[in-house]
Amino acid sequence: MTSLELVKDIVHILDQKKGMNIQAIKVRDLTIVADYFVIAGATSTTHVKSLADEVEYQIKKDDEISPARVEGYGSASWVLIDYGEVIVHIFNPEAREFYKLERLWADGEPVDLSEFGIGEA
Repeated sequence: MTSLELVKDIVHILDQKKGMNIQAIKVRDLTIVADYFVIAGATSTTHVKSLADEVEYQIKKDDEISPARVEGYGSASWVLIDYGEVIVHIFNPEAREFYKLERLWADGEPVDLSEFGIGEA
């Protein structure tokens, strides 16, 4: 499975669970940390945990991939799920506004999620 295919699977899971303002950014040429960041918002800490749980469960079940690590689950204002080449960031509204990862990684290449059927009516 390529890292872009993993991004597609993660984005679909987040979309199905009502993740908000889902974005994927190709950062491969900017950092050795990952190929892609997937960023999603949630309505509350409960929603953050629900999205993180669903991503972990579905990716393990369907793609047989476990994350290298999960950070922030206890506070649930920002959960990071590290799949190596793909890092998932799930934020509550306040944390997303505070950290503004989209702005921090603005030099990255946005992934057109409409190609995955996301954001279409």
